[in-house]
Amino acid sequence: MLLEAPIRGVAPIFTALRKLQVSAEHLTPLHSEFLLLCLLAKCYKTGLSILDDDVFEVDQPRDLFLYCYYGGMICIGQKRFQKALDLLHNVVTAPMSTINAIAVEAYKKYILVSLIRHGQFSTSLPKYSSSAAQRNLKNFCQPYVELANSYGTGKIAELEAYVKTNAEKFESDNNLGLVKQAVSSMYKRNIQRLTQTYLTLSLQDIANTVQLNSPKEAEMHVLQMIQDGEIYATINQKDGMVRFLEDPEQYKTCEMIENIDSSIQRIMALSRKLTAMDEQISCDQLYLSKAGRERQRYDFDDFDVPQRFNI
Repeated sequence: MLLEAPIRGVAPIFTALRKLQVSAEHLTPLHSEFLLLCLLAKCYKTGLSILDDDVFEVDQPRDLFLYCYYGGMICIGQKRFQKALDLLHNVVTAPMSTINAIAVEAYKKYILVSLIRHGQFSTSLPKYSSSAAQRNLKNFCQPYVELANSYGTGKIAELEAYVKTNAEKFESDNNLGLVKQAVSSMYKRNIQRLTQTYLTLSLQDIANTVQLNSPKEAEMHVLQMIQDGEIYATINQKDGMVRFLEDPEQYKTCEMIENIDSSIQRIMALSRKLTAMDEQISCDQLYLSKAGRERQRYDFDDFDVPQRFNI
């Protein structure tokens, strides 16, 4: 870092990280340092190598916050938005007694990635989120919440005007590039909506409907979406017509069966792990003593509960 050559530290930190780990499921303080170096050096693929590990053992909460936050940024850099969303979700829903700066910055990116990945965002956090996060996070990220509200209207002109007005704020947060990706994703969402209504449509009509400048620009968006597997369509270059198709996947190829089997095996392994952790916690003396004290507070013997109803 001092030499302004972060790439030189990537390999040594990775080696030290693996040596420091008690097991592959152990999150060390070096995990976040390694991911930060990968971000600064733009070695995103190298950073991905540790993000596929299942983490069950954490020494310090701060290590988990930074690991998920930096990991989410690396996945954003690789356009792996669903993985990024999962990691950022872990930050904003993690136990916390007070709001911290990491959670606030993660929530800003969480909003933007939600718009890019799913085309929508809900300010309601899951019930297992901390009360501090549920009450306060959106108050610290109001421009981003308002951006999501503007996105939800589907009016591209209003969204672009809002981004232009608040560009300085987004840029100071180093999120302007991500905001622009969110704006661009609205065109995709509007095109996807057309596939639910029309079987064929001209490029000119698509451009007019989703407010693009020209049929050529509409063609570029459609081609990119076909390439990314976001829609299934063919373009007739002669008459400029787009024909929308059904998903050709029949879910019976060898590759698909292997993917499904792999997912089932992973879920079964996770279930076994959760069962083992539940048994371990159930035998923990600190947990049992605390649970015992809580139970005494709400002991039903303290209340006058009728044992029998006489009819």
